[in-house]
Amino acid sequence: MRIGIRGAISGLVLASIVVSAVGVHLLWWRTAQQVSQTLADTINDQIVSAVGDQLQSITTEARSALIAVRTLFAESVLDPGDARKRDFVFLSQLQAQPTISWIAFGRPDGSLFAGHKLGDAAIEMLEITGGEPKLRIDQYEYDGNDIRLRERRIVETSYSVTDQDWYTGADRSNEERWSTLSKHPAGERAAVAFAAPIDIDQKRAGVLAIIIELTRVSNFLSQLTVGKSAGAFILDRDGAAIAAPDSNADEVTALKTDHPLFPAAVDAIRQAGDRYETDKGQAFSTAVTRDGKTFKAVLTPISFPGWSLVTVVPESEFLGPVQTTIRNLLIGLAIMIVMAGLLSAWLAQRLIAAPLIKVVNEIRHVERFDLDKVVRHPSKLTEIENLSGAIADMALGLAAFRKYIPADLVRRLISDGNGARLGGAVRPMTVMFVDLAGFTGMSERMSDRIIPLISRYFDLVSTQVQGHGGTIDKFIGDAVMAFWGAPALNPDHAVDCCRSALACLRAVADSGLVDDQGQPIYIRIGINSGDMLVGNIGSEVRLNYTVIGDAVNIASRLESTNKVYGSQIIIGPETRRLAGDRILVRELDRLAVYGRAGGLQIYELLGMSDEAGAPPDWIAPYEAGLASYRARDFTAAIGHFEKATKRREHDQASLIMIERCKRQLEAPVGDDWDDTAIARTK
Repeated sequence: MRIGIRGAISGLVLASIVVSAVGVHLLWWRTAQQVSQTLADTINDQIVSAVGDQLQSITTEARSALIAVRTLFAESVLDPGDARKRDFVFLSQLQAQPTISWIAFGRPDGSLFAGHKLGDAAIEMLEITGGEPKLRIDQYEYDGNDIRLRERRIVETSYSVTDQDWYTGADRSNEERWSTLSKHPAGERAAVAFAAPIDIDQKRAGVLAIIIELTRVSNFLSQLTVGKSAGAFILDRDGAAIAAPDSNADEVTALKTDHPLFPAAVDAIRQAGDRYETDKGQAFSTAVTRDGKTFKAVLTPISFPGWSLVTVVPESEFLGPVQTTIRNLLIGLAIMIVMAGLLSAWLAQRLIAAPLIKVVNEIRHVERFDLDKVVRHPSKLTEIENLSGAIADMALGLAAFRKYIPADLVRRLISDGNGARLGGAVRPMTVMFVDLAGFTGMSERMSDRIIPLISRYFDLVSTQVQGHGGTIDKFIGDAVMAFWGAPALNPDHAVDCCRSALACLRAVADSGLVDDQGQPIYIRIGINSGDMLVGNIGSEVRLNYTVIGDAVNIASRLESTNKVYGSQIIIGPETRRLAGDRILVRELDRLAVYGRAGGLQIYELLGMSDEAGAPPDWIAPYEAGLASYRARDFTAAIGHFEKATKRREHDQASLIMIERCKRQLEAPVGDDWDDTAIARTK
C-alpha cells in the first residue's frame, strides 16, 4: 500500500511527537527481552555444559576401563581364556565404573565373552563359543558387598561378534574407535561402544569393547534442573530419541519418551532442516509453536556425529510479563497517535507537503532523463529550497554525460525496468565493427594532430548508426562497435545494420577527410548476426551495456578480413539469410576465421536492392569461378575469375582465387580437400 507525500510528512511529524514516549517504552521492552534472552541462553549454556561434562565423564570412564583390561590382556597378566579371572576383572570394572553397561571381548573365531550390568541390582556374564549358536548366560545378584550366582541358562542365538561394526571397525583400523550400535547378544538397546584391538605376542587376539547404553544418559537428563518447566533431550538428525529425561531408565527398564516437551523438541529439529548443520559445531535457535503455545528451542551439536542436545523452554516462562506490558503500551500509544495525528497532518500540509510535491516532480524529470525540463522552486523552508537548487544543479551535471551515455539508451533501460543491474538475456541481434584503414601508421605520423580527424570520423559514423536505429556500444581505439536489436526489439536488425554500414561508407567518402599525406581515408566494416548475450555486463562498481558471444567475435574478425579480399564491408551468413533479397551481395569465400575451427560463408555487401539497381556484371563470373573452384575444376575456375578481373579492374578477391587455383594445379588436392580458407591472423 502506497501513501502520498502529505501522509508521509504527517507520519514523520507524528513520529517526532511520540518518539520520547515510544523510546522509553521500547528501551524497557528491549532490555526486558534481552534479560529474558540472556536468562534463556544461560540456562541452555548450563545444560550444555552439564551434558558435556557427563559425556566427558562417560568417555573417560570407558577409556579408563578399556586401558585397564587391555593392559592386563596385552601384557599377559590375564589370559583371555581364563574364564574365572576374566569374569572377575569384568565384574570389578562394571562395579567400579557406574556409567558402563557392558564389557565385551570378541575373538576372530567368533567367540564372545561379555559382562552386562542389569541396572544397579544385578550383573550377567555372557559367553558364545566360536562356531556354536549357543549363548550361555550366568546372572549374578548383589548380596551385600558380594555377588552370588542366581541362575544359569543357555539359549539359541544368531549373534555373531565378528559381524558387529564395533568389532570390524576396530579390527580394520587397528586403533581405538567410537561407534554406535543397537544390537546386543541379549537383545536390542541404543548404545555407544569404545573398542580397540588387542594383540598378544604380535598376534591379533581379538577386540575389546566398553559399551554404554544410552538409558544411562536419559537417567542423567532427568536429574537436570532446566528452568521451571523446561526440558533437555538428545536427538538424532531425524528427530529420533537418543536420550530423554527418564529417572527409571537403565539397562533393564527401557526409555520412555512421555515428557510433555518431547514433541516440541522433535518439531524443533525437523523444523530446522538444512539450516542447522551439526558438522559445523554451532548452536541453532528456533521457535516452535505447538498446541497454541510457543517454545524457544536451542539445538547444540554434541560429540557424537549427528547427535544434538535440544533444550526446550516455554516462551511464557520468560516473556509473559513482557508481553502484558507491551499490550498496555500499545493501547496508550494508539490514543496518543489519534490526538497528535490531527495536528500534525494540518501542519504538514501547510508547511511541507505542498512545496515538497513540486520538488518530487522535478526528481521525476531527472529519473526520466528529461533534464531540460528541470526548474528551481522557491520555498519558505530553507531546506526545501536548497533541495530544489541541488536537483537543478544535478540535472545540469548529468546533462554533460550525454557525450558519454546516449540519453535514448538510458530512457529505454529505465522504461524496460532493467536499470543498472548486472544481468542480461540472449536474443537474436546484429553487430557491426567499423575500423579506420591505416590508422596505426597515420597516428604514428600525426601524433596528437590526429584528434580532429578521428573525432570527425567518429561523428560521421555515430550519426549514421543512430540515424538507422543502432546503439553505439563503444569506441575501441579507431574502431566503432555498434549493435541492432537491443535495448528495443527490432525484427529488421540485420537490414537496418546493412543500411547503416552503407550509409557510413557514403558519409566518410563524401566528407572529404584526408590523412596527413592528402589521401582520402576509408573504412572497413564487419557485420554478423546471431544469438548474443546483451545486458549490463561488468562488476558491481562498473557496468557496460554491451553484447558478447561467438557471433560478436566473428563480426570483429570479418572486419579485419576485408584487408585480405580488398573489400570494405563483409557480412556473415546469418546476416545474409536475415536480410534476404533486400541487399545486394557477392559471395566471397568459405572462411574459418581466426580462433574458430568451422568454416562459414562470407559475403561482400555491395548495396541495398531498392537503391543499387541491377547487379554489377562482374558478380556472375566470380560466382561461377567459385562454383568451379569448389567442384575442383581449377582450370575453369581460373577462366571465370580472370573474366571477373577484366570487368572489375584489380578485383583482389578474384586475384586471390586465381592464385589458389594455380597452387592446386601445381600440387593436386587429395580426396580430403576442403575448400575452406583458414585465416591465420585476427
